[in-house]
Amino acid sequence: MHRRNFLKNGSLAGITIPALGLGTFTNTPENKSAPSIIDTADAFDLNEATITGLQQKMENGKLTSRQITQLYLNRIANMEKNGPKLNAVIELNPDAIAIADAMDKERKQKRTRGPLHGIPVLIKDNIDTGDKMQTTAGSIALEGNVASKDAFIIKQLREAGAVLLGKTNLSEWANFRSTRSSSGWSSRGGQTHNPYNPDRSPCGSSSGSGVAVASNFCTVAIGTETDGSIVCPSSVNGVVGIKPTVGLWSRSGIIPISHTQDTAGPMARTVRDAAILLGALIGVDAEDEATKNSSGKNYKDYTQFLDANGLQGKRIGIEKSLLKRHEAVDALLQNALTVIKSKGATIVEVDIISKLKDSSEFDMLQYEFKHDLNSYLSKSNAKVKSLKEVIEFNNQHEEKAMPYFKQEIMEMSEQKGDLDNKEYTDALKKNLAMARGAIDDAIKEHQLDAIAGPTTGPTWSIDVIDGDHETG
Repeated sequence: MHRRNFLKNGSLAGITIPALGLGTFTNTPENKSAPSIIDTADAFDLNEATITGLQQKMENGKLTSRQITQLYLNRIANMEKNGPKLNAVIELNPDAIAIADAMDKERKQKRTRGPLHGIPVLIKDNIDTGDKMQTTAGSIALEGNVASKDAFIIKQLREAGAVLLGKTNLSEWANFRSTRSSSGWSSRGGQTHNPYNPDRSPCGSSSGSGVAVASNFCTVAIGTETDGSIVCPSSVNGVVGIKPTVGLWSRSGIIPISHTQDTAGPMARTVRDAAILLGALIGVDAEDEATKNSSGKNYKDYTQFLDANGLQGKRIGIEKSLLKRHEAVDALLQNALTVIKSKGATIVEVDIISKLKDSSEFDMLQYEFKHDLNSYLSKSNAKVKSLKEVIEFNNQHEEKAMPYFKQEIMEMSEQKGDLDNKEYTDALKKNLAMARGAIDDAIKEHQLDAIAGPTTGPTWSIDVIDGDHETG
């Protein structure tokens, strides 16, 4: 893979974290002086580094986890100071080096925990970490919310030997605040920028995680998705994202939108790295009922399924309505289909999207957002304890909390009743039946092994006033 370079000329040597004072990043909402992209050689030592490659270097003594961690910390510091300022990382972990040292000590004692041992990982800032870092969903209303314990997947991550490098910026409240929000903007972290062109959207809500992986700020990162929040930033930042089946990864300790659709997932530069992270964090969690459904159906190693000849004899459905929306996307899709066919698969056009036009999802999400967020906040260390209090806080701090767009989705959600309300139960039933029916019917009718298509169109210009201009 040849990734377009987006770094200015300049050496990373001699950059130290203490000298730059990078504990928590405080960024302005806009980036008025974003530099132009310059296609020059990027001499960063860990460019395009993979989990397997870094493990080999640590095993043969060429690098330690401490050195790898420090290189990534230096990289983040240099980029955020010297530009292009991407605002991808909202906070660094002051304990990152100490964790790396502990992993190096275990390696010397021949006690490696697995493929993530000593590997730095960045985490979206809506996932609890029971350490010195905050968990805020990018909102100043949650500043100071230091979790009492790790989210279940973070506990799994630590047990796998990973180094928690820091938290990534995101679309505030995972983009469930306003109908005209700008992806990647948060009141705490400012506007995240696409590394290939700072004027373009990084998409969201896992904007910072997608940008960080593309920018070689880490090896892999964790994002979350309710509806497109992993796959869209992965698409427009040129990385690999997986939204796992709901219940494969636990959601406990993650600031929620919807218990029906939410899940965290891996973001990486390669499919193999994404598969490694996927397997490391699975597990049945007593605090997340949905994880029980994955028992006996999950794997600790998904790399075993990475078969270069795995498409032979398979039937792949392609959603036909995604064609002829943008000529450049069509060209990319046709190239991909050529490769799929060359690997022995049969392409079948299918019609799914026309069966999914219904408003039940948004109704369902509003009810679940109110219920699930109130539950999270009531047990958190945040100064606000309910959705109602978040809305009131934002109104009281409007100049900083809502300088560009407001919080009408939050206000609509607050007006909803509880989960016994008939409007909710009807919407939930209709939404699930519609989505499952459309997909399952197509698979059965055409005897498909998978359904594929473009994730999104080209990225759009950042517009904090009028919001996103999605392109398909």
